[in-house]
Amino acid sequence: MKIREYLEELERKHLSPFACLSTQSRGRLKEEEKCDVRTDFQRDRDRIIYSKAFRRLKHKTQVFISPEGDHYRTRLTHTLEVSQIARTIARSLRLNEDLTEAIALGHDLGHTPFGHAGERVLDKLCSFGFKHNEHSVRVVDKLEKDFKGLNLTFEVRDGIRCHTGNDMPVTLEGQIVRIADKIAYINHDIEDAIRGGVISQDDLPEECLKVLGNTHSDRINNMIVNIIENSWNENCIRMSQEYHEATNELRKFMFENVYIGSIAKKEEAKAERMIGELFLYFINNPHELPEAFRKISETDGVEQAVLDYVAGMTDRFAVRQFQKVFVPVSWLY
Repeated sequence: MKIREYLEELERKHLSPFACLSTQSRGRLKEEEKCDVRTDFQRDRDRIIYSKAFRRLKHKTQVFISPEGDHYRTRLTHTLEVSQIARTIARSLRLNEDLTEAIALGHDLGHTPFGHAGERVLDKLCSFGFKHNEHSVRVVDKLEKDFKGLNLTFEVRDGIRCHTGNDMPVTLEGQIVRIADKIAYINHDIEDAIRGGVISQDDLPEECLKVLGNTHSDRINNMIVNIIENSWNENCIRMSQEYHEATNELRKFMFENVYIGSIAKKEEAKAERMIGELFLYFINNPHELPEAFRKISETDGVEQAVLDYVAGMTDRFAVRQFQKVFVPVSWLY
């Protein structure tokens, strides 16, 4: 028996009836031979980790643009924290941890430079709009691996696309990532905002803390336990009503005090102008796109090619490109 077949048998024996087994996958966009060692979902996780888009996440903004401190989150550390929370929930509920991890690691691959500031401006300027979850699927389907795509399974692609927005993932594993993302960014952004002096512990809404916990670690632990208790032997992933309402109130507090108009966001207007100017520049000068993106423009149109190029930039690469295009350089004669 191949190792993969042994692992698939373990899934059948030990996972919950509500789990998505790797043998039950709806398959890949293109058929391919199976791995002798890894299940399909393990293989997807590995492909995401080895992707260029995953490595670029370390230089993309989470909340603070170009923070000086070494301990502020980046899009990569956020992704790893989502993965950790999601895996804990999945393992406790006897769901497919490999599928959960693959979705979590890939959920933000299509995020723009400068976080949601970059997303907002591209959504405004692009005629067909821009959503980072949808672009994450395009990254894994087409842009990665020298524009061949990673050829991931349907379940991983669905979980990535539906980790935010109106559509719910078709698997419980995808639903776990959707709720783990919220747990991660609310609590970790609180910690970063307190570290940066944007808010203090005393500013946090007391009624929320009474339900969820006073400390960073207590809140995360309590939210995870609450989800496990309320999702046990159920075909859905959910919090109790009390925890759900307290979490939404805490999220509302973060939007009002950190995500919009705070000192943490004082550089966002500059970032938006930078991304906007780069987008418009390459729309008007598509011949200056890298060769691979010029080829995309021939099949998918100039606007899509420019969107792919700009959205894939890291913060620092976007700054360098802006300087190269718009900032005069000294010259000798």
